[in-house]
Formats: sequence, C-alpha cells, structure tokens
Amino acid sequence: MKKYLINKNSDRLLIFFTGWGCDEHEFDHLESSSDVLLLYDYTDLSIDFDFTKYKEFDLIAFSAGVFVASVVELGLDINRKIAISGNPYLFDERLGLSEKIQGILCNITEKNADDFARNYLIKTDEEWEKFHHSRRTIDSCKAEFTSLKNLYSKNHQNIKDIFDTAIVGNDDKLFNVSVQKEFYKERLKIIPNARHNLFFRINSFEQIFV
Repeated sequence: MKKYLINKNSDRLLIFFTGWGCDEHEFDHLESSSDVLLLYDYTDLSIDFDFTKYKEFDLIAFSAGVFVASVVELGLDINRKIAISGNPYLFDERLGLSEKIQGILCNITEKNADDFARNYLIKTDEEWEKFHHSRRTIDSCKAEFTSLKNLYSKNHQNIKDIFDTAIVGNDDKLFNVSVQKEFYKERLKIIPNARHNLFFRINSFEQIFV
C-alpha cells in the first residue's frame, strides 16, 4: 500500500487507513495536532514505515480500510481504534458490500464518477461544495478493487474485530445500516442525515474521537 505522512513533529501518530480509491488529497482539509500516516491504494498489505519515533498511537479506518486494518499486524499498542462507514467483512454479501453494490463500484467511469459521489458518498449540497475526488485514475482504482477482492479471499479467515467504536451515516447506501447495527451493537454511533463519506462534516481528525 502507499503512504503519506502529515508531519507535525509530534510523538503521537494517527494511523489512518483510508477507503478504496482514496489518496491524501481527499482529506487535506482535515487539521491535526498529531502526526498522521495516511494509507491508501491497497494493492498489497505491506507498510513501509518506521513507527519507533512515536510513543502513542490511534487508528481510524474508513470504508474498505476497515477490512485492511482488521488483518494487518502492526505490532503496536494502539489507544483508540475507530471504524468509519465500513465493516471488516468487506465482501461478505450480508455484512459487507452486496453483489449489486460491487457491480456499481466496478462500473464507475470518468463520466459518471461525480454522479456516483453525489448519490452515494455525499448527502447535502453544503458537503458537495466541499467535496473533491482523489487524484487517482479510474484504472488505478479498478486495479485496487481487484486486489482488495484477492486480499479478502486470502485473508478473510484472519479478520479480527479490533474496533472500539464504529460510526456510520444513517443513509449509507454502500453498507446496510441495519446490519451494521447488528454487528457493532453498542459500539455504533449513527450520524443523522449522512451518507458514506462523513469527513466533510468535520474540520479535524480530533473531532472524530469526541
């Protein structure tokens, strides 16, 4: 996978497993007082990063990143672990992305990418004004989707439900909200009037932990 470090010269690190098709540009409006390691493009599960300079760790995983975070062995003592808009069982027909949704994702093109984002990721006009796509190509995203399916097939028996808290929008059209309630139970927080991408509701990573 690829990485991008927001360096604040902190001894605290937030490890952020982003979603499918993401890159660092999609989240560049978010402030942070700690260093942030953004991980994306899951063509493999390797992380080339030196964690030894840091004393404290938090973890956020978004969408497909929830699965990736649940199978990657970081070997770190992590304080807080939050799943956003996702389930570790990414390609499970009931818990994760249905075959219908997978088909929609596979058929995103440059021509319909905005329509997909407006209908599935973003709820309000105000959020849409703030939203911008990652700078990755459609071909890159499709290759990543294929890699994710292969990684899931090889690793789904190793999935660990590591999360202390999960957050979903009440109108998430990618993951079934009722099923997420069943899976996460008392750990789940539901955001009203929200779809899949919740990051344009906030200004900083710290707000996620409130």
